Amino acid sequence: MSNNIAGKVIVITGASSGLGEAAARHLSTQGATVVLGARRADRIQALADELVSRGGKALAIMTDVTNRDQVKQLVDTAVQTFGRIDVLINNAGLMPHSPLERLKTDEWDRMIDVNIKGVLYGIAAALPHMKQQMAGHIINVSSVAGHKVTPAGAVYAATKHAVRALSEGLRQEVKPYNIRTTIISPGAVATELPDSITEPDVSARIHQFYAAVAIPADSFARVVGFAISQPDEVDINEILFRPTRQEL
Repeated sequence: MSNNIAGKVIVITGASSGLGEAAARHLSTQGATVVLGARRADRIQALADELVSRGGKALAIMTDVTNRDQVKQLVDTAVQTFGRIDVLINNAGLMPHSPLERLKTDEWDRMIDVNIKGVLYGIAAALPHMKQQMAGHIINVSSVAGHKVTPAGAVYAATKHAVRALSEGLRQEVKPYNIRTTIISPGAVATELPDSITEPDVSARIHQFYAAVAIPADSFARVVGFAISQPDEVDINEILFRPTRQEL
């Protein structure tokens, strides 16, 4: 294969379902070695076993992205096992929407820990290896909410705006090391993400919206594949995509 994906070692957080699972499947079919991180160890192990049974290379490592040591272990194990890390996909995320006046402070803290700190911990784990290699690609998953703010989505949008800001700073800083950076901002994609909403009225509204317009998770996987597959001198810095029917 000459798709610039085959043979690459790709670490994916949040790989137990949704966007991460779809990306793992797609990239494995393109010849990549995938290292799967998520809290649900049984889910990622089953996925790894399936990909290996189909002739792919895959490794599952239980990882909570809010724990810096576990994220470091995920990346370090990938490098120790396969010799390098070519791509990190910081995908793990939560979306428990609620109006600010309802003061769901525990959920705010959790979103900040997963959506912002989890990305930072991924960067901290991968960057030293990529600098030493003088090559690599860091893909951070933002959202349409990283471009637009909606009622009940203020904190989630703030975390996704933060991902874009961090990614742009990273892009500028890693030029001397030949490292590529990509922000991917999906619109409504059919995943478990809305299931993290605990407010019944907000949950009902978001689920209704997703049922009407959401597109399959393999749409995200193809976008990831596009960014990675470009020649090494081409740096796709940001992709924003939506369902054709999505207005927001």
